[in-house]
Amino acid sequence: MKILVPVKRVPDAETTIKVNPEGNGIVEAGVKWVVNPFCEIAIEEALRIKESGVEAEIVLVTIGTSDSQEQLRTGLAMGADRAILVTADNSDPWVVARVLAKIIEKESPDVVIMGKQAIDDDSNVVGQLLAELIGWPQATFISEFKLEDGNAAATCVREIDGGLETIKVPLPAIITADLRLNEPRYASLPGIMKARKKPLEEIDAGSLGADLTPMLTVKSLTPPAERKGGRMVESVDELISVLQTEAKVL
Repeated sequence: MKILVPVKRVPDAETTIKVNPEGNGIVEAGVKWVVNPFCEIAIEEALRIKESGVEAEIVLVTIGTSDSQEQLRTGLAMGADRAILVTADNSDPWVVARVLAKIIEKESPDVVIMGKQAIDDDSNVVGQLLAELIGWPQATFISEFKLEDGNAAATCVREIDGGLETIKVPLPAIITADLRLNEPRYASLPGIMKARKKPLEEIDAGSLGADLTPMLTVKSLTPPAERKGGRMVESVDELISVLQTEAKVL
């Protein structure tokens, strides 16, 4: 079985993000970059499948600049077998989905497990777009995953608004991981040492023949407005008065 796991390089959730003076991006100096947390969950699930006794090859893929090699090496240190870096400057969801479709055509995986969304833009659309582009079944927002029928299908528990939904999808399929699917492991020191020697292939996005025309344009970025400080009131009556006259919520 071959498991393809797309990953994304994102700013650490704990880092401070500042908009650059031009208003068209962020100030990258001092920003800590990490593997998208939902992608880490997808990597962990692939590793658990392999550790359960399934003979599997785990292939990571990312679309980005050469800086993304660091995040791929992190995934390799966790236990993935090899990685592919598709060099491209555009992270438009449609472009990413089209490129991934070409990688799937090239690699012929049995299943694609990916994070349901990235924490930088929270688009939550690449998995669904990818399934539509290649005509594969999809199971999104899953919190449980189990191979069935001799690894020809998978039973997935999906988190939906009304609770949980259990579905069975034939493989190959697109699976997107939710937060409660598992707890990702840390890369061990031996894993970090081994990751240096694992294959990392670099491919130019233009050579894949995918349409790299973006469908999303960011016109400008602005920081959120500064919050006003809180204020103490002397009594319940004063609080009610403020809520009525100033906040106008009563």
